[in-house]
Amino acid sequence: MFICNSFRPAAEIKWYGFNDGYALSKKKKKLMLIDVYTDWCGWCKRMDRDTYMFGEVVEFVNKDFIAIKFNPELQATYNYEGKQLNGMELRNFLGDNKITGYPATIFAHPKTNKRKLIIGYRNPDQMKAELSGAVAELSSKK
Repeated sequence: MFICNSFRPAAEIKWYGFNDGYALSKKKKKLMLIDVYTDWCGWCKRMDRDTYMFGEVVEFVNKDFIAIKFNPELQATYNYEGKQLNGMELRNFLGDNKITGYPATIFAHPKTNKRKLIIGYRNPDQMKAELSGAVAELSSKK
């Protein structure tokens, strides 16, 4: 019996924890895509399953971003711009105190600290548009 699993991409997004991903983005001078999630969030799990497994999204993220998974509810210490922050402090700082739900996605430039926040689930087409917009907005010299 032949079973075709056409829904799995040839590649997957390479996810990092916050501290490693932030250091790598600074080193490589690549934008960060920070997926702010919680373990109890159903829409976060759906976005992982539907959006972040979609081939074109995978290619776009791996090409132009350092992808970071960040759960602000974990007991951990995060290093950002010489400061040590807990998860909620980092979430509030990166999201400019505007994160009102999950999933939240933060696009950030490691050198200029310019950031763009989107809140809520995005399907693959919506996410491709968000990725494109983030590259255009955060990579510009303005």
